[in-house]
Amino acid sequence: MLQHEYPSPHDAAHFVTYMSSILLTGASGFIGGALATRLAADGHRLRLATRMPLSSQPAGCEVFYFNGLGFDIDWTEALDGIEIVVHCAAQAHVIARSAVDSLDEIRHINVDPTINLARQSIRAGVRRFVFMSSAKVFGEQSPPGHPFTVDSPPAPTHLYAISKYEAERALFALTASSEIQVVIVRPPLVYGPGVKANFLRMIQWLDRGLPLPLALIDNRRSLVALDNLVDLLARAIPHPAATHQILLASDDEDLSTPELLTRLGAAMGRAPRLLPVPTWLLRCSASLLGRYADIQRLCASLQVDISHTRHLLDWTPPLSVDQALARTVAGFRAGTSS
Repeated sequence: MLQHEYPSPHDAAHFVTYMSSILLTGASGFIGGALATRLAADGHRLRLATRMPLSSQPAGCEVFYFNGLGFDIDWTEALDGIEIVVHCAAQAHVIARSAVDSLDEIRHINVDPTINLARQSIRAGVRRFVFMSSAKVFGEQSPPGHPFTVDSPPAPTHLYAISKYEAERALFALTASSEIQVVIVRPPLVYGPGVKANFLRMIQWLDRGLPLPLALIDNRRSLVALDNLVDLLARAIPHPAATHQILLASDDEDLSTPELLTRLGAAMGRAPRLLPVPTWLLRCSASLLGRYADIQRLCASLQVDISHTRHLLDWTPPLSVDQALARTVAGFRAGTSS
């Protein structure tokens, strides 16, 4: 049974999870798929919006298929009876002729469709719009020893991060004169069973026993386990105190690149072969090879301070880093053996 009366934002200390009707976009994705499972288990009535066929879906969920991340999608049917929209659908990379073309293209994919969905959500009487953004709206690296806080000024440089920040600004501007509540969630790198891209490459390096010239890197990076991010979202989505807030997410334990590889290796039962190569040499070599951005992600710090999120929602990440790494490795093992 749906509950339509919520406690005020000032009553967060007595917060109780109310069952809601939720439209979740990006349900076939890494984050969206895990979130769908959790929200259904929590008893919410769930409608999954996806471009791709779902390999599995929680029992009792409805599915709404849409064609691409276009700015002209008619969401009328999908929004019927919906109280909360959780917008996870996005695209991180585009291929275009120039940087200008790429920025325009990613705006058409990540910004315009978000605003289109938000406009139609307002017309449909949706109460809350939760937007999955990125910690990289702050920039590609944080000053050493100074994690980004919720009050840090945004300075995105990557096209994806720029598009996310522009979508955030447009959402707040669009909803300023309406009753819909906006919630922004900014996670750093998300890892867990089924992770792809750079994190998967690290696992593969360790699995093959490759020597890695990364022992002298002295940085700190925030990460967030998929289970921890999903737990935060499950709490924030209906929480009254999250209204019009920006929420930073992490495991609340920042690691250097060598520490991450060592602890990931421990979860795999493999000691990493870390070689003491100066970071200046790594950067020079990567620059010559056209891979500077890749090595910069391994060498630079990118930390976020989640104290605002913890205190606002009375939330603590349920999994430790070591527990989350063990689950990630188990997922990798299961995937390679299947």
